[in-house]
Amino acid sequence: MNKIDPGIGISRRYLHDEVADRMRELIRSGEMEPKARINEGELTERFGISRTPLREAIKILATEGLLELLPNRGARVASISETELEEMMEVIAALEATAGDLACRTISEAEIDAIEADHRAMVAAWKAGDEAGYFSHNRRIHEGIMAASRNGILVNIYEGLSGRIQRSRYSAHQTPDQWARAVSEHEHMIALLRSRDGGALAILMREHIRGKKPVIAATYGVAEAG
Repeated sequence: MNKIDPGIGISRRYLHDEVADRMRELIRSGEMEPKARINEGELTERFGISRTPLREAIKILATEGLLELLPNRGARVASISETELEEMMEVIAALEATAGDLACRTISEAEIDAIEADHRAMVAAWKAGDEAGYFSHNRRIHEGIMAASRNGILVNIYEGLSGRIQRSRYSAHQTPDQWARAVSEHEHMIALLRSRDGGALAILMREHIRGKKPVIAATYGVAEAG
């Protein structure tokens, strides 16, 4: 059982935050899917906690837009409308474009090597049918570029927004044409990082994120945005 150990003398607020962190990761990983009801009994047993910190964690995630509170019926993982998805993807595209531009000014060769290694591992995972591996390495590539921007405010805004669609965004379920395009764009990203061409990378990052709209829209059961 994956329990949270509150420790000795730990504050209640710290426990609430840790519970929220655990639940946030379950949502982002896709284990808790859009529109899924929150089973309080199951989660309290899993985390080894009482219902009080769980319910306060639920309130935290509701303010972040990750959960929806249902009057007298608990809570569920938030769904996303077509309009919300369109707006969200445009903002994420802009954030990643800015991160790519900034990263080209500050990224080290070692960081680029790590991103390239994740790209190779991502391709290998996809060919092997390892969806979890594909998801992990694809996510690390984008987070690596974001981290290389050296802009904490940008990173915080990005993490708060992208968490709502993270699992579907990095899903391996793509058509052969979509997959070929994604691999080509990732390889081009690495080349532009090597050449420190921030302007070109910003354009590519924006278009790369926009290209994910059909995959994500299908996950949430809405028509392709845009």
